[in-house]
This record gives sequence, structure tokens and C-alpha cells, in this order.
Amino acid sequence: MILAGDIGGTKTLLALFDWNGSRVEPIREDSFYSQDYESLEDIITEFLEEEDTVSSSDLDSDEEDEDLDESSDSPRLSSAEIRASLTGVCFGVPGPVINNTCKTTNLPWVIKGETLADFLEVKDVRLVNDLEATAHGLLVLRPDEVESLTPSVASKSSGTRTLLAAGTGLGEATLFWDETRYHICPSEGGHADFAPNSDREIELLRYLRSSYLHVSYERVLSGPGLHAIYQFLRDTKKNEPTWFAETLPTGDPSTLITDAALAGKPEICVESLNLFISIYAAEAGNMALNTLSYGGVYLGGGIAPKILPMLREGGFMKAFLAKGRYKRLLSTIPVYVILNPQAALLGAASLAAGLTHNKTN
Repeated sequence: MILAGDIGGTKTLLALFDWNGSRVEPIREDSFYSQDYESLEDIITEFLEEEDTVSSSDLDSDEEDEDLDESSDSPRLSSAEIRASLTGVCFGVPGPVINNTCKTTNLPWVIKGETLADFLEVKDVRLVNDLEATAHGLLVLRPDEVESLTPSVASKSSGTRTLLAAGTGLGEATLFWDETRYHICPSEGGHADFAPNSDREIELLRYLRSSYLHVSYERVLSGPGLHAIYQFLRDTKKNEPTWFAETLPTGDPSTLITDAALAGKPEICVESLNLFISIYAAEAGNMALNTLSYGGVYLGGGIAPKILPMLREGGFMKAFLAKGRYKRLLSTIPVYVILNPQAALLGAASLAAGLTHNKTN
């Protein structure tokens, strides 16, 4: 049995897989709000001690516990039995992994593979950067789990690929193609200097510099980054309607701004998301040029699928191609949005199972 996890600054996904030779669906999975726990070990403990052997998302909301007991064909395993049956464990974690240890970027945790191995009573626990896990997951996604923003550009089964994922933070990775197989190259490029590409973006950089000594792309291309763009437009254009100002404190600001932008009002939210999309596209184009990603550029993370209607409108591709003399080269590169929110979880599982060994090592 495989234990895999996608550890995020907002939520953590854990799943058990009976995965030995090809991709399978998890036999048990659950999600947890990361900030509610003091350590990954606490989440694992709760997950292993849960009584249900299927995800609550697989059940109708009106099903009773006794119905679950009668309908479930999966044997119930105790925490000790699960630990004893584990053959591989891998977690995608939000930060750089050095010597199988990660001090997470957006969580106050230090995750150590050796400590987790002792905790789970297994030989090894492999930690990889969350975008490295997503990159491995990309190799096992089905065609219907991505959507092309460039339908006129032919898809490619080989060639170096680039991956960007905006969510709680901004992750980046490269899938380097050596003419035979892929090698996953983790990165902390999301923390590289934000490079403004217009007068308005220069003003945005100046605005953010009043709060941060270093303004990275993650300060802009993330959930908190979208809120920062909104605040910049609010403070400089003075165009925040009162009704929305009163709504904003009632929930997650980035979600409220996104939902309002997709609904078309207020205008400040539409402008905020359009500016976010333009900067996202420019950085995607930068990565495509940096790595010559003829195999494609992939947008992962939680934000891209949510804003897909606006990504389809063309503003993203216009900014992606705006590289002067290299517009023609970039026009040959396909761009995709990853629709499966479990890509990183699948990647971690495939690593634990050794499924992608021949492709990436």
C-alpha cells in the first residue's frame, strides 16, 4: 500500500493507493486545513485513525453511517495495520527539500523524511517539492484532465515542459526532455524578482515595495497576490464601491475578488484579475524562453482552473506572446491548464510506487 500526500499552505491532501504498476484511484483519501495542525505528523495520525475507508466526497450527503457500513466493500484497517502494510511513502511539500528535509514556506513546520519514517515505522519516506510532485503527476494525467489555451497549436508527446502553479504561493518546475525521458527539475523561481512589464506594473512594484523589502513573483501571482493587486488599484484609482468594500471582510479576499471578476462586477475586481492574468502570462512566457519549453507550458495550482473562463478570453495568450522578436517561437508552444486538482497527489503516489522511475531517473 502507498501513502501519498500533497502538503499545501492552505490544505493538505492525504491518500492511500494500491498502486503497483499503473495509475489507480485512491482507496481512501481526505483533506485537512493545514493551518489547524502543528505538524504533518498530527494530520497523518488523524488520517490513519479515521474509521471510514472511503472519502466522504464519494457519498451522498443524506447517506447514514449504517448505509456506509453495509455498502462498503473495502476492509477496515486499523492504524497499526495500515502502517504495517505500507510499501512506499512520498509527500509533496511546499518549499525546497534539502537532505530530505523541508522548512515549509507558508507553514510554520519543519518536515523531515527520517523523522516521518520513524513515526510511520517504514524504511524510507521521500519528500519532494510540491511542484516536483505535480510534475510527476503531469506524466500520468489523462488527456481530458488538461485543457488547451492554444487549440490551434499541435500537442507534443516530447520536448521540455514548463510548469507554473499559482495558489497559496507560486510554484515553478521544469520537466527537462533528454530525447529519451523526462528529468524533473524543482525550482524556487516563484521567489525570483518580480519584473514589471508596463507602466502600471512599475507602479504596482513601487506600491508593493512600501510593504516588502523584496518583491517576488509570489507576492503578485498567488491568492494573497491577487488581493495585493486589488489593494493597489483601490488605493491608486479610488474605484472601490462601498458595497464590495463591506463584503470583502466577510470571506477570503482572493476568492471574493475572483468570483466578482468572473461575474463581471465590480470593475475593480475585473481589472485586478486581468492584471493578475497578464503578469501570470508574462512569467509563463519567461519560463518558456528560459527552458525552451517546446513540449508545452502547463498552469497548475488552484487558481488557474477557477479563472479558466477569463483565461480563454485571450488576454493570457496575448501577454504570453508579447516577447518582441520571439513571439513567433512562443506561438509554436502549446499552453495548457491542469484541471485535475490531485495532480500533485498522483505524482507523489507515482514516486512512492516507482511508476515513473524509467521516465525520470
